[in-house]
Amino acid sequence: MRRWLGLACALLWSAAIAAEPLTLQPVAPNVWLAQGEAALGSPQNRNFISNAGVVVTPAGVVVIDALGSPALAESLLAAIKAVTPQPVRYVILTHYHADHVYGLQVFKDLGATVMAHEAGREYLQSDTARLRLQASRETLAPWIDAQTRLVPADRWISADTTLELGGERLLIRHVGPAHTPEDLTVFVESSRVLFAGDLAFRGRIPFVGQADSRGWIAALARLIDTAPAAIVPGHGPVSTLADLRLTRDYLQYLRDTMGRAAADMEPFDDAYARTDWSAFAGLPLFGAANRMNAYNTYLLMERSPP
Repeated sequence: MRRWLGLACALLWSAAIAAEPLTLQPVAPNVWLAQGEAALGSPQNRNFISNAGVVVTPAGVVVIDALGSPALAESLLAAIKAVTPQPVRYVILTHYHADHVYGLQVFKDLGATVMAHEAGREYLQSDTARLRLQASRETLAPWIDAQTRLVPADRWISADTTLELGGERLLIRHVGPAHTPEDLTVFVESSRVLFAGDLAFRGRIPFVGQADSRGWIAALARLIDTAPAAIVPGHGPVSTLADLRLTRDYLQYLRDTMGRAAADMEPFDDAYARTDWSAFAGLPLFGAANRMNAYNTYLLMERSPP
């Protein structure tokens, strides 16, 4: 009886979360944002930790990134239907990280054309992607399960591309290798809204992972030069140039401090303990991400000093 009650409660809890509506925030005329939480992915939030963009045109909808679970993608579709009867024609992936792509199959099954940079093929076919999905089926159940699959792009692009739909022009630019080798940004020409993917984080520490931080800093400099009217980051609310500068300054600080330690052959633990992190310690997810970011940067600087 106790086990049955536990299962029933779990099912009711899952149904309640699944029923929570996803809302779209207006960014500019016909441009919308679905904003994820500043948190780690969990069953409690359905892995809703990243953003998705929506651009509505008279000829159909373009979605930028597909969110972190099929259930979230279904909720995003419902939110889109509340603002337009137009179908989703395209999904543009800024990069192939799990929290941006696990909802992709929902759009693919409805006939949307998926676009991504060809450098994403390597990750998609890697053991890393396979093992990440396998782990997610355990840690993010029931939202990620045996039916959740990785979806390849229909159009692998290798150079900057312009997508025209219903009189709207979206400029798709490859800015990697940076956060990932395949990083894309999407610039909505009419409203000058820039979807920056995970090159930009607002109000939180980025996850650096195995990123090419030198390329990331250079890409941020180029984005700053475009002077967009609004910046939609991969995580967090609509941003300003100040947020791009914060991410750039954080990455540069990691390279400067960990680069000196690696050059001096100082043990990482000692270098981390003596480094002054006060400029960034108050940001969300500092405790979850900063030490790992610093260690990965230390290893990077050992291999590729400035």
